[in-house]
Amino acid sequence: MTRRLWHPGSSSGASQAPPAAGDRPGAAVPELDEVGGGGARSARRLFVQLLVFTGAADTAPLAASLAEAGHEAVLYADVNDPRGVGLLTCSEDPGFFPTTLRALLASPPWSSLTPRPAFTMFGRTYAIGYERDLDDTLLHKPRRHAWQPAWPWAIWYPLRRAGAFAALPEAEQRAMLKEHGELGMGFAQDDAAHDVRLACHGLDAADSDFVIGLMGPDLSPLSKLVQAMRKTKQTSLYLERLGPFFVGHAVSMVGGVAAPGERAREQQIV
Repeated sequence: MTRRLWHPGSSSGASQAPPAAGDRPGAAVPELDEVGGGGARSARRLFVQLLVFTGAADTAPLAASLAEAGHEAVLYADVNDPRGVGLLTCSEDPGFFPTTLRALLASPPWSSLTPRPAFTMFGRTYAIGYERDLDDTLLHKPRRHAWQPAWPWAIWYPLRRAGAFAALPEAEQRAMLKEHGELGMGFAQDDAAHDVRLACHGLDAADSDFVIGLMGPDLSPLSKLVQAMRKTKQTSLYLERLGPFFVGHAVSMVGGVAAPGERAREQQIV
């Protein structure tokens, strides 16, 4: 017997169950996997969040609490706030942030700090279609870059593209992205700057499109990379918003570069 379901606006008080998505005229099945080169596919991705606080007179108790908890985390000293810190965490499970991490931050010494929500950034790793090793792109490379003790300096910022960019022909979009990519690769080859790129459509209060993390052994090359990007066609003509910028120096790192299944390791940077 067909189950009949009531829905608002039904004159009879009952209706047939809705047709399956594939049976609806014109309905397109959305692509939910990440798709790489050669037909590679993956349903896995990494969610990454940066939270910023002020009121930290001493970073040592914060670093100790992260080491005890064992979660993958980077603790930054905020360059632009002498009592500020940034906390970078990651997980494949987005539920980690409103549950496990939330519980940690509700307890001392974190509970005594004042959050700065204007600097909160949250995004997910993604593929753009040519990556052969999706696990490395989506899960391992972001950890290698952000949790690298040799690259303690970091600049994190969100950005939003202007709507006109999406209306450009695909070939023109790819040319602009290639210009950005070549700049980034030049800095990376010299070990001056490395990046983490996250998609954040619908994931933050400011309605940003992406979150970018730049990290390296020194701060000035990161600033110079941002400066060089300002001159590209994409940034100069098709960005609606850039920033705010968080500039930090890693104080400690837990996990991240550890092998799968290995206990998270604490690395004191300073």
